[in-house]
Amino acid sequence: MEYYIGIDLGTSSVKLLLVDSEGKILNTVTKEYPVNYPRSGWSEQNAADWWSAVGEALPELLRGFDGRAVRAIGVAGQMHGLVVLDKDDNVIRPTILWNDGRTDKETAYLNEVIGKEKLFEYTGNIAFAGFTAPKIMWLRENEPENFAKISKIMLPKDYINYLLTGTHCTDYSDAAGMLLLDVKNKCWSREMLDICGTTEEQMPKLYESFEVVGTVKQDIAEKFGLNPDTVVVAGAGDNAAAAVGTATVGNGKCNISLGTSGTIFVSSDSFSGDAAQAIHSFCHSDGGYHLMGCILSAASCNKWFCDEILNTKDYKAEEDAVGKLGKNEVFFLPYLMGERSPINDVNATGMFIGLRPNTSRADMYGAVLEGVAFAIKDNLEIIKQFGIDVTSSCLCGGGAKSKLWRKILANVLDIELNIPLTEQGPGYGSAILAMVGAGQFDSVKTATDKFFEIKETVTPDKELVALYADRYAKYRKIYPAVKKLYKEIKE
Repeated sequence: MEYYIGIDLGTSSVKLLLVDSEGKILNTVTKEYPVNYPRSGWSEQNAADWWSAVGEALPELLRGFDGRAVRAIGVAGQMHGLVVLDKDDNVIRPTILWNDGRTDKETAYLNEVIGKEKLFEYTGNIAFAGFTAPKIMWLRENEPENFAKISKIMLPKDYINYLLTGTHCTDYSDAAGMLLLDVKNKCWSREMLDICGTTEEQMPKLYESFEVVGTVKQDIAEKFGLNPDTVVVAGAGDNAAAAVGTATVGNGKCNISLGTSGTIFVSSDSFSGDAAQAIHSFCHSDGGYHLMGCILSAASCNKWFCDEILNTKDYKAEEDAVGKLGKNEVFFLPYLMGERSPINDVNATGMFIGLRPNTSRADMYGAVLEGVAFAIKDNLEIIKQFGIDVTSSCLCGGGAKSKLWRKILANVLDIELNIPLTEQGPGYGSAILAMVGAGQFDSVKTATDKFFEIKETVTPDKELVALYADRYAKYRKIYPAVKKLYKEIKE
């Protein structure tokens, strides 16, 4: 029996999966770690916490299994985070995370002074506060002593790969979210490196997600009972890995994820994009490309409202109390951490509107779920402008477990939503990439064709689609009306 390990380095926890050669998940282990918020809108993590969590999880994952039968490991991870190492490969400072909003000044400089057209020419994308390049510029301006120490720049999952293999590496799908990669031509952008004051020597080597970057180091093999011939593949950004896990591979396939953040991901055989639109044009982990819209707060909105405002963990009870859909008078803007796609506004905040004396707890809860669905639809409408007709999508992530949310989303988007039989997100996708790298399959598509099965399909209802079309038209008017206020309130 041969085994494969998939690692999903998330924002709040790392999840490890042990998978056999038939794609069956034999064991899973999750370990949590903290997120630090040193200032309002800032978000950081200590890279040592990731490795500590992986080290705790691996023995539990392999308990009862022969670790020497593990053939390959794949790591997926949260994107955009800035990991900087010194000449001795020590981490210089805490990682600035994907949802950190401190770089509004640098992002504005890139989009307005360098210009969106130039950025698109250099990278295939425009600047967002969460991207890695603005973080590097912030570090140069605000922590010059740390900037001067940089020997290597990495992304979160790349640091785990480095500790496993000793290789400074990244993959195209994750690198595409740095604003340092020429996505169309799959090489580092010399223009962007110059703008950030960095060099190509400071960047990790680029690989396809399924390519082998090395084998586990001898000390790692001995510590965890692995075979020193166990290969490690480059892995992928979490969204690209999740797309593999849901067979969103090849031209025109769609996946929607309701995790901490929310994404709509449409795969493509060729590069496409537009400097005028705040939609990401990234490399895919299958060797192709994809368009992606990302909202910074999705399932985290649900968690915030239940845990912090309603002071409950019983999410199902809140769902059960929601009344007839499509007729709520309350609206919610889900911009708890600012917003990325498509408004690209670091100053935006969450907001309820439409409250009256008879507004109920259930009305507000329903508005939270609907607000996230509307924000996803904002991105779908942009993607349609590229001539892509999305009629169905896979749905994954923690929020996808909610039957109510699935129903709301299907009717807001007016598309069929397919719920996968095996829903393990990026971890499962990274295990599949490991299989491809180890030679079990000749392509990512061959692997996903074998393993992917649909458990359930949620079909939109014509009456609800019409009701939500009317609500969405009203929702779209709210942000433009309050946009100027956000910056004034912040100041």
